[in-house]
Amino acid sequence: MATVARVAGVSVATVSHVLNDTRPVRSATRQAVLEAVDELGYTHNTLARSLVTASTRTIAVAISTVNNPYLTDLLQGIEAEAVASGYTLLFGDPHDDPDHELDVVRTLHQRRVDGVIVAPSARPTELVRYLDRHRVPAVFVDRLVGEGYDQVTAESAEPVARLVDHLAEHGHRRIGMVSGLPGLSTTAERVAGYRQGLWRNRLVDEDLIATGYSEPDGAYGAVSRLLSDETITALVTGNNFMTIGAMRALRDTGRSIPEDIALVSYDDFAWADLFSPRLTAVAQPSRELGVRAVRLLLSRLADPEQQPRTVRLPTTLMHRESCGCRT
Repeated sequence: MATVARVAGVSVATVSHVLNDTRPVRSATRQAVLEAVDELGYTHNTLARSLVTASTRTIAVAISTVNNPYLTDLLQGIEAEAVASGYTLLFGDPHDDPDHELDVVRTLHQRRVDGVIVAPSARPTELVRYLDRHRVPAVFVDRLVGEGYDQVTAESAEPVARLVDHLAEHGHRRIGMVSGLPGLSTTAERVAGYRQGLWRNRLVDEDLIATGYSEPDGAYGAVSRLLSDETITALVTGNNFMTIGAMRALRDTGRSIPEDIALVSYDDFAWADLFSPRLTAVAQPSRELGVRAVRLLLSRLADPEQQPRTVRLPTTLMHRESCGCRT
């Protein structure tokens, strides 16, 4: 930096202000500094700066199953907000495995990140214990871990109850559900919403729930099991990934949607309008979830003593044709 300052004819402090954007600098001076940087091939030593400031301006992100369109959108929201706030990201995929999840977060933390954003597994006990013990600023996204932590998710229970309401309004009395991975807060909330919908429409729940484990193959098996009850006329799937498996199972057993069986989903697809019939689904604000997770984390970094917050974002019910509607 001293060499850059000498070549540009400015002080080292001015070079610092230009490179770190910490104070306004006249355009001509800024240009002189940047030309000196280019001429000398200078690379800003972010590691050295982090030792002085105790901040790397880096956020760790641990989210599984990045081939899920919903989670891809969520990651895009995280990245956009982080970059806009002057942060870079380090990413790890825990594969929804509690042991690997702990290893991933520990490795990311050891890279001196300022904080962590995590979509926790179904058994995050060791992860939470690690974050608490090392006082790692963290935000849980999509899935919750209980009170006392910063976390952001979309509403789940009531949107699923409204899906059941909608099917009941179409005359369906035997409504099955393909639920997600046991242990996840999202799975529990969506099952609770399904049962609430049955209760308020005076429908009897006779164990019409089958676990799809939050992935297509699991949902395929779950639907196959549910279809052994020939009285079922409608299905609710707990996420978009499972909807793929459910649609495949219905196709392979010769069921037409919605003529033979109605299908609705929690989680919308970008290409839901391209399905035939078009899919009725609850749309989550996936990118906004990512944005809000970053904002929660930055707020925690700015004020470590503030009370933990749980943020729930509203969803949107997209009425299309797979439920029997004609739009």
